[in-house]
Amino acid sequence: MKTSRRCFSLAITSALALLASPVQAADSYPQKPITMVVPYPPGGSNDVFARLVAKELGDLLKHPVIVDNRPGASGNTGTGQVAKAAPDGYTVVAVSSSITTNAAAQSKLPFDPVKSFAPIAMFAKGPFVVAVNKDFPAQTPVELIQEIKAHPGKYNYASSGTGSVNHFATELLRTMVPGFDIIHVPYKGQGQAVTDVAGNQVQLMISSGPSILPMVRNGKLRAVGITSPEPSPVAPDLTPMATAVPGYAFDLWWGLLAPANTPDAIVNQLNQAVNQVLAKPEIRSSFLREGAIATPVTPSQFAETIRQDIKRWQELAKERQITLD
Repeated sequence: MKTSRRCFSLAITSALALLASPVQAADSYPQKPITMVVPYPPGGSNDVFARLVAKELGDLLKHPVIVDNRPGASGNTGTGQVAKAAPDGYTVVAVSSSITTNAAAQSKLPFDPVKSFAPIAMFAKGPFVVAVNKDFPAQTPVELIQEIKAHPGKYNYASSGTGSVNHFATELLRTMVPGFDIIHVPYKGQGQAVTDVAGNQVQLMISSGPSILPMVRNGKLRAVGITSPEPSPVAPDLTPMATAVPGYAFDLWWGLLAPANTPDAIVNQLNQAVNQVLAKPEIRSSFLREGAIATPVTPSQFAETIRQDIKRWQELAKERQITLD
């Protein structure tokens, strides 16, 4: 009888220890620096936002969060490396919604954008700005649509590459406006594309505020609209394209992913810490200056955003035959 009781007691003790171990692991996290991979070169929006969050996040967690730029293959190289990292919360990746357009335009990614990751937190959302050459004969969204429809095939639009987010943003507009016949000119990156719109080699580009607004302010480009469904604090003086094309909206987002199977307790702890960072007025102001609005969400809400975006862009890619394969 004593032996049976002793065995039963040991079994209960062991079971309780197993139940307690994940909580203890979460309570002790982190115990060393965290690496935040940015799968793009320094200086872009992914890098800027990652560094803003990483500094504050490290202060909250009492361990450094080290930003590690690993560019290549439109963000797929660094993102794929994180997909294969240990799911222990010490290697994460700062991505943007380009991960969803990549998934729509490419069938052979080195990772599954849904199954390979545990979404942690969204950093921010921001609309695109619709800009034209300063001599283009349109001042408003309505005038832009009218001008292009009146001259089918006359004008060109730039993107930072086939399958890029601004390529998708413009093709979405084309699908929603019958007769919006404009020729796509893909570039290898934003810089030369914006320069050529200013030089009138191409006439239109839909791109992020930080890429476009400096040249708007110095008079080299004209902003005619914004892709948010309502006026945005990013550029409150710009009229939404939805005033001319009801239902049109395109937001770029930035956020943080961990490898799949990262414990929920760690994901939730990081989510809460990121959202604390986003609540700071100085961080919100910094994001706004960079063309985005701090957007705290739960991990499940972020996961749903990713799934819905992939579905939406896969449908558009099929309709407009956007492919990088």
